[in-house]
Amino acid sequence: MTMKSSLRSASVHFRFVGILPKAILAWLLTVLLLSVVVLPLRAAEVTNTLEIQSVSVNGKSLSFRGKESISLGSFPENIIFGFGAATNAVKPPLRLRYTLEGYENTWHEASSEMDLNVRFYNSSGDQISQNIYRVNGESTGWTGSLKSSSLTHRRETLIVPPQAARLLIVISSAGPPDTVGIYVVANLVVSKSSGKLGNVVLLQSPFEDVQDDRTTDDPPVGWMHDGTRPSMAKIVKFGQDPQTKAFAIVDEDPASHAEWHNILDSAPTVKPGDNLVVEWNEMYSMGSGSIHEATYGGLPAGHYKFRVRGVDVMGMLIGVEASVGVFVPHPFWKTSWFWSLAALAITAMIIGVSRYFVWHRMRREMVRLKQQRALEQERLRIAHDIHDDLGARVTQISLLSAMAQENPAFPDKARADFDKVSKMSRELVLALYETVWAVNPENDNLEALGNYLCQMVKQLCERTQLRCRFHVLDLPHEVQVSSQTRHNISLAVKEAVHNIIKHARASEVTIRMAFIDGFLDVSVHDDGSGFQPADNISGNGLSNMKQRLQNIGGSCFVESKLGQGTTVRLRLRIRPSVQGS
Repeated sequence: MTMKSSLRSASVHFRFVGILPKAILAWLLTVLLLSVVVLPLRAAEVTNTLEIQSVSVNGKSLSFRGKESISLGSFPENIIFGFGAATNAVKPPLRLRYTLEGYENTWHEASSEMDLNVRFYNSSGDQISQNIYRVNGESTGWTGSLKSSSLTHRRETLIVPPQAARLLIVISSAGPPDTVGIYVVANLVVSKSSGKLGNVVLLQSPFEDVQDDRTTDDPPVGWMHDGTRPSMAKIVKFGQDPQTKAFAIVDEDPASHAEWHNILDSAPTVKPGDNLVVEWNEMYSMGSGSIHEATYGGLPAGHYKFRVRGVDVMGMLIGVEASVGVFVPHPFWKTSWFWSLAALAITAMIIGVSRYFVWHRMRREMVRLKQQRALEQERLRIAHDIHDDLGARVTQISLLSAMAQENPAFPDKARADFDKVSKMSRELVLALYETVWAVNPENDNLEALGNYLCQMVKQLCERTQLRCRFHVLDLPHEVQVSSQTRHNISLAVKEAVHNIIKHARASEVTIRMAFIDGFLDVSVHDDGSGFQPADNISGNGLSNMKQRLQNIGGSCFVESKLGQGTTVRLRLRIRPSVQGS
């Protein structure tokens, strides 16, 4: 029975065990997933013991929580970063160091100090003076380890003050109350100068005996630890092979301090005026345990990163850090978008001003063209009126005079008078045609000017049996010439031909006309008797020709030699322009 019951129980047990993994498999997986999620979060809570708590610029606090970077605005000044332990920190860092990457290459720590103090007491045990020798930051050669850090030697001289009877050496962290760190003092020697006897040692470190193998922090003979937390006054070993003992203040409490000092009752005696020499070797690393602010006067434009690290009492990194990105933008007038907008605005302004001036110039040109068109129409009307009305009437007078001249019924004197009237009428018709030609705007071009000058010279020469030769290069029709210019040139040429007819006794006249490089050149040459340029030529009308050319901006040159004829050159600059423009 017993065996069967045992077998039955075993069978039930195995069935239960076989069912158990299936029943709790989901629960085990859930627990595993929760542990995977929760453990990193809790680890993050433990390691995230630092945070940037505030950022202010010129006294104005900036909101930056939840942001990877913060903009300080252009030209920031009096920038203050506040930092410290996070509210969820289990064990916050004892000391904090900070730097602003991109602006500096060094790490900073809030200023703090410890000191070695030489105190003097009178015979009644009252302190009468003290000499304080402070240290702060980190000593040269400090590595964060007592084994590898090097000592720095220090030597001070002083004179015993009046009424002093005893001397006390105090090694203390009672400077700023928030000082934390380590201060090691070794090989302390206080000596007195005794003239011929040399220096007499009054006090020296109790650890000079290398045979002292005590491992406790109990004070050596003649010394005691003191302060609001005396346990931070320790005896440490430094160096290697062999290690040396020394006094140390390992201050881990921002609210307390510790001291080492010799006992007053057994303190060395001194006399006022004694010359003392205090020598010791030291190494240290210290900072502030409560001042957690970094201040910068101003930052240029750029990207920076403010970082804070936690360090232990020895100044060694403990692996916690907080940081925030800092951005100082360029002022708007130095940004690319501003210059782009400025360039667009300037371009638009230039285009607008240019279009305005072009429009204004076109408007003035249109007004001028309208006025010119109206003037040309009026000139054309006047030319037609003179030609059609006055010209016809003068022509009729000339014909009637000619007919009366041939009438035999009139006496000879009357017929002679009618002959004069006929000649004067013909001359008047020619003068009217010249006026019509000068007034008519259809003739305001070089081609018409050249044709008219050739016809005019030909008519003048035919009356006097002078031979005419013309050398005229192509004169462009599209080059405009004002009526005033045409009138003055035609009169000057006519005056030159009249002078030839009256005075030159020439047989041939040569006319040359050319338009080259914007200059119109007209020359009138004869093969007559010529004259001396130095002679008085006022009667020949040359001065009139020169004056006419000067009035239109041109020039007149006369060349003549006795027996070789005379040449009159007219030269005028004409700016080409398209007709009707």
